Parts: sequence; structure tokens; C-alpha cells
Amino acid sequence: MSTTQWQHVPVMLAEVLEGLRVRPDGTYLDGTFGRGGHAREVLRRLGPDGRLLLMDRDPEAIASAQREFAADARVAIRHGSFAELAQWQATEAGLDGVLFDLGVSSPQLDDPARGFSFQGEGPLDMRMDPTRGISAAQWLATAGEQAIADVLWRHGEERMSRRIARAIVERNREQPLTTTRELAELVARTIGYRERHKHPATRTFQALRIHVNDELGELQRGLEAACARLKPGGRLAVISFHSLEDRVVKQFIRGEVAAPVRRGLPPPPSAPPALHAVGKAQFAGAAELAANPRARSAVLRIAEKTAVGASP
Repeated sequence: MSTTQWQHVPVMLAEVLEGLRVRPDGTYLDGTFGRGGHAREVLRRLGPDGRLLLMDRDPEAIASAQREFAADARVAIRHGSFAELAQWQATEAGLDGVLFDLGVSSPQLDDPARGFSFQGEGPLDMRMDPTRGISAAQWLATAGEQAIADVLWRHGEERMSRRIARAIVERNREQPLTTTRELAELVARTIGYRERHKHPATRTFQALRIHVNDELGELQRGLEAACARLKPGGRLAVISFHSLEDRVVKQFIRGEVAAPVRRGLPPPPSAPPALHAVGKAQFAGAAELAANPRARSAVLRIAEKTAVGASP
């Protein structure tokens, strides 16, 4: 099945465009191109002197971007994580806006071959960039019970993490888990159906995906890189889909960076915030939820780069 058969509906498109305040001559970076729903609308608002920079970890997303936008002189495309955006020479002159649409895109989720979903049968992969790192199956085959339980608890908030981890290790001793269905069925047998309308493996799959892709670490580094490259007055828009992501974004915008404190000494002085929040967290409206149920867990936060946070 070709990648063009999967559609990705951009979440809170109007709210993102309003938050970014797209100027015709501005430079904007979409760090999670996906299938271009947000990027396409940003480009429509740019004039001949505007610039749109597109990034994605997924080679299939980059191939889609190349097919649609490579011929437009205003667009530059780069395969890679948004955590590396400050290493891209195209960002050195500064950015007027940055967008991160976190999580898994619909094409990734709907393609069984990518291994993100327990709804179908596919390889237990879960990598957003299949050209790098190890798959979920490879990690589970080598990780110990404690390490697996820790990941399920930290990244999936799974209360039955130890029981699931023990079952995974015991199963892998007999025959390695290799498919999404094998893992989903193992989790269901291990903990049963505890929540109405939620598959027992939901949290396990989320946790493994976050771990395999280092999503929270990438997010922290991406936020720092975006803040470094934003011009004073530039806008940052981030769409999160679960509380772990949103907590990182919220704390970063507030400037709540944990600093080491030595016993008996006062805490170090905090630096002036480089960003300030623009309004409150936003959520999809009833009409959008009816048309796109996957927007139900989305949270949009907008922040603006302050003059204090500008590079010297």
C-alpha cells in the first residue's frame, strides 16, 4: 500500500495558524511535517520572500514533502529530528515561528507495517525513523524485567507494569515477541480488560513507542533548539497528545528547569524566562472532535520568545 493512501487530518489547524501569526515575509519551521496539513496552510500565507523549513524523522514523510514541495523555492526540506533543528544552517538567520505536532501521525498509526498499533498484525517495530536505532522487539529481547517495568511505568503510567514485564521476559525466553498482535494478546492475557473502551495494551504500546524513539528527550532538546533559534517575538506552537508530553512543554514555557541544589546552600538564581505563554492551553472544539476523533486528547500551547531570551 502506498503512503498516499493514508490521510492525516491536521489538528487544531485554525488555532495553530492564529497562534503562529504567519507573516508573508517570515521564516517558519514545521518540525513534524507528517503529511503537510499544517505546513501547507502556512505556505499559503507566505509571500515570495517567505521561507518554510520542513523536518521529519520519518523517511516516508520526507518523501511526501519532496514530492509536493521540492519545486517551491521558498521551501527547504531536511530528514531528521527537530531536536537537531539548530544544527541546520537554514535556521541560523532566525525563525519567526516553530511548530511541533507531537506523537504518531495517522499514516504511521494506520500502517500495520510500522508496528505502532495493536489493531492489526505487523512487525513490533515502532521506530519513527526505521533507518536508526533498534526496534521495540529488539529492545524487549535484550532488556531485563526491571528495565521493562520502569519504562512501562514512567512512559505509560501502567499500574501493572511489573506483571507485564515479567510476562514479556518469560515469553521471550520461550519464543521472542516479533509482532504487534503477539504483544497485545500477551498483555491482554496478563492483566485482563480493566477499562471500558480501552485495550489493555494501550499504555504498554505508548510506553514502548516513547522509549524506542526517546520522545521525551527529543522533545526537551527540540524545545531548547527552537527557543535558541526563534527571533524575539517569534512564536512556538506545540501540540501534545498525552500528559507526559504536555508537562514537558508547560514546564519549559514556564522556565521550570530543574537545577541541582546542594544541601545547606540556597538554590541558584533562576534566569529570566526566554518565553512567555500566549493565552491558556487550547483544546479541539466539538465540531473538530466530531470530524476527527483523534483530536480528543490534543493540547495546544503557544509561547512567544521574549527580548530577554534573545541571543547576545
